[in-house]
Amino acid sequence: MTTPTHPTMPLRELTMALRSRELSVVEHITDVLDRLAADNHNAVIALDTDAALAAAAQLDAELARGRWRGPLHGVALGVKDLFDVAGLRTTAGSAVLAGAPPADADAAVVARLRGAGAIPVAKLHTHEFAYGPTGDVAATGPARNPHDPSRITGGSSSGSAAAIAAGHLPLALGTDTGASVRTPAALCGVVGLKPTYGALPTDGVFPLSETFDHVGLLAADVHGASVAWDVLARPDGTGGGIQAPGVDGVRIGLLLDDYWKALDPALDEAVTAAARRLEARGARVVELRTPMIDELAATYGPIVGAEAHATHARWLAERPGDYQDFTRQRLLLQADMPAGVYVEALRTRRRLVPRLRAAVDGVDALLLPTTRLRATPIGQREVEVGGAAVPVAASLLALTLPFNQTGWPAVSVPGRVADGGLPAGVQVVGVRLEERGVLRVAGAITGS
Repeated sequence: MTTPTHPTMPLRELTMALRSRELSVVEHITDVLDRLAADNHNAVIALDTDAALAAAAQLDAELARGRWRGPLHGVALGVKDLFDVAGLRTTAGSAVLAGAPPADADAAVVARLRGAGAIPVAKLHTHEFAYGPTGDVAATGPARNPHDPSRITGGSSSGSAAAIAAGHLPLALGTDTGASVRTPAALCGVVGLKPTYGALPTDGVFPLSETFDHVGLLAADVHGASVAWDVLARPDGTGGGIQAPGVDGVRIGLLLDDYWKALDPALDEAVTAAARRLEARGARVVELRTPMIDELAATYGPIVGAEAHATHARWLAERPGDYQDFTRQRLLLQADMPAGVYVEALRTRRRLVPRLRAAVDGVDALLLPTTRLRATPIGQREVEVGGAAVPVAASLLALTLPFNQTGWPAVSVPGRVADGGLPAGVQVVGVRLEERGVLRVAGAITGS
């Protein structure tokens, strides 16, 4: 296992150095572009070198005139290749879109961050059409985990997590339909935030499931994620500052049902360590049960499958060979789903989400593993656990997808790994807390 290098400066120090002009924006962007050009994790799809350097020069000139756009002024931004970036193709990890024309305009969230001074520098790897949690199915091949290049990054925001974990850049955009920000964050040892459903616009983002699609972000630490969230959450893009750390009096729920248990003991141990850390800082930890969770979780597959197939039906009929085999097979399995199955899944979800909220309503946030497994070998669809074959994809989705069904905010942060092995993700889910509160709890766990 290798240890990734991290950016020379965390976002906190980077933004101070840029604002004081101790470091020029051009120097920062040049360094990031050089790192991305030398990437050996297959995280990068396309560099936007000329546009990024031109923007850097403009932002340096603004600083020289005394204009500062806010905490992301001059900060390099990676963008999952599911978002439109003006002048670049959006290929969504697929040969289906290899000949797509360059985008005319930025996706809404890209435009918001650009307006706040961030500089999009690259399109980053995604699992094909975001339809998978592993990150190893794409026209350009698998993304590789910086901690062990023989293992998956998780997906579908594979390149975003890998680029940050490798130390290439401080901030990246991703999407999360069931796992796709939090799972790669967990497997790569970085921070991934899925905001509340609808909190960020999906305009200019290729859809997987409109019912569950969320725009999210990945960063090297909780502070960086908090800064980016404050900018994104405010239409004027100026950022709103970070809440003071502290969890005194916050009620944290631990989920006891078998559904929520990890398959790797290190993951449950990381959650236990996080709970103790929160208790030591004044949080109250209580145990809860969610008897409806299996039935609720079962509605996820039919909803996503039906909506994904509807998007791809024409291309599947006309150009099936342009899809990766694994993606094509998954989509074709949905072709004969009766409409009634989809409608019943929607109705069941609508019925059970209030019951889940009632079951956990006595706490402010939930604490649980992000995934049931740590990073598995690239291309391996099953692993053996306790003498039984376990599906990898389901194990990477199970603990995150319920919170796409509820739409509650959730963040994955690196947990304590007692065995010194691959990263372990700990997930904080907001029940009564919104994004800033969830990030405050996450910061108390990581100390950042």
